[in-house]
Amino acid sequence: MNGANFVQAVRGPIMLITLGSLVAIDYAGIYGFWRTWPILIIVFGLLKLLERAVAKPVPPYSGQYPGQYPGQYPGDRPSGGNAI
Repeated sequence: MNGANFVQAVRGPIMLITLGSLVAIDYAGIYGFWRTWPILIIVFGLLKLLERAVAKPVPPYSGQYPGQYPGQYPGDRPSGGNAI
């Protein structure tokens, strides 16, 4: 499991823990939930940034479809039309 998959796997539990913490803060009377809910968006954004930071870079586009040899594109068919 690479780092990006790990971050995706823990995103849900971390969001639930954050939500539970905010509800507990609301019940304790420290701050109302209406004042603290943006923290959920901030935590989600930080997890997305972390996911991108640990992800492997995408290889550059080579112009080929996967599994094709050079010069074998869908439009590279021999002339002469369809043979039946």
